[in-house]
Amino acid sequence: MKNAPSTSSYDSAQLERAGTGIEGLDDILGGGFPCHRLYLVQGDPGVGKTTLALQFLLKGVEQGEAGLYITLSETRAELLQVAQSHNWDLDSISILEMDSHDALSPDAQNTLFHPSEVELGETTAKILTEADRVKPRRVVFDSLSELRLLAGAGLRYRRQILALKQHFAQRNATVLMLDDLTTSSERELQSLAHGVITLEHIKPEYGSERRRLHVNKIRGARFRGGYHDFIIEPGGIAVFPRLVAAEHFTPFNQEMVGSGIKQLDELTGGGLSRGTSTLLMGAAGAGKSTLAMQYLSEALERGENAALFSFEEGLSLTLGRSAAMGRDLSEAYENGNLTLQKVDPAELTPGEFAHRVRNEVEGNKAKLVVIDSLNGYLYAMSHERHLVLHMHELLTYLNQQGVVTILITAQNGLLGDNMKSPVDLSYLADTILLLRHFEAFGGVHQAVSCVKKRSGTHERTIRELRIDPKGVQVGPPLAEFRGILTGVPEYVNTENSVLLERKED
Repeated sequence: MKNAPSTSSYDSAQLERAGTGIEGLDDILGGGFPCHRLYLVQGDPGVGKTTLALQFLLKGVEQGEAGLYITLSETRAELLQVAQSHNWDLDSISILEMDSHDALSPDAQNTLFHPSEVELGETTAKILTEADRVKPRRVVFDSLSELRLLAGAGLRYRRQILALKQHFAQRNATVLMLDDLTTSSERELQSLAHGVITLEHIKPEYGSERRRLHVNKIRGARFRGGYHDFIIEPGGIAVFPRLVAAEHFTPFNQEMVGSGIKQLDELTGGGLSRGTSTLLMGAAGAGKSTLAMQYLSEALERGENAALFSFEEGLSLTLGRSAAMGRDLSEAYENGNLTLQKVDPAELTPGEFAHRVRNEVEGNKAKLVVIDSLNGYLYAMSHERHLVLHMHELLTYLNQQGVVTILITAQNGLLGDNMKSPVDLSYLADTILLLRHFEAFGGVHQAVSCVKKRSGTHERTIRELRIDPKGVQVGPPLAEFRGILTGVPEYVNTENSVLLERKED
């Protein structure tokens, strides 16, 4: 799963890396932080800086490196409570808590000297004494706001940080300094730090908050730029690196994939090509999800693994739909050949969704992926343009893996020729199947047509689509009708109709 960004010879061969304990962040950094340097991790309170720092120190413990956590704002009890929520044991990490319990006593109220002349010196002395005792290879300062207040003047504060940087660099320690951005001087240290990582909160109008990070700089090393989604869950931070499709390509055989329905395959010019995406468009109830289930069940019949990501229907409804078609998918679901995931767009970030899809393709070897529907995926995004960019990278990645991708989008309205989609992704899809309701002989029927196929020729006819307990049926071309896409076609043949229901009569 892990694909590190491309690195040049100097940063891949010469730089020793300190892993962060977060797989996705190591992926972004090209293996971790270059060792023996100072890094600034900044972000609003509660965004996850402390959790990231603890994972960094615990990773060092796994590698036999001593760690020192210097807490200037939180108590030891608060720090241990954070660790307990993730089931972590901090006994192997030295914690230096800067006591301030005597600050309220009358003797501690110094009015003769500035705090920077007394308290800053005492704090620095305690830090250096503990560092000489522990001899840490990894150090965390939490947080810089206290040092900034103790220093008072900006020059004194900068000099103090520079002195600490040089002190720990001479002792081959990798240092993380956490800053909560509570003042307007957050840029003071960015020039001193070897690297800067910013953690951000995003608060949508509805749903849970979103978190993302970006690497401002890492001197002398390559990293994956841009924003990357992350979450905080029991066990720590999980980072989902931004998907770059150009970094992923797996050779595959170019072949056609059938639906199991001869007439439907004729409509699409022999089937769907591997490494392409197909968009099913139509009104609600036109049969889009059922048609996608037909392709999915046929893939399972061929012995392939498949995955369905549903933004609307629950798992029981999906399995019930397949059973009503005469295709029981419960066994494939239980043995792991079929993955069914119910996606809550209010809780899932686009980066995490792309990560789940990658897990199915690379981990479970899924050869067919269904996303039902893009309408739900749209609601997971803050802006429509973000959806197009994310979907472009995701579809390119799936195509390069030789996956057959089926996307479903519901159009607004039921009948008529002015139906619209909430977002236009038709240019991204390699094949487009258009489904429509139409009225004929006192009944409502469904029609399907292939309006686009990049990888070859296809029929330009309109065929009737019928769904019943026997499964999906596709009829011959509806040559006797004109204006089917308007919803109220004109019957132009005086002979027997070719509609599936009337033929059975």
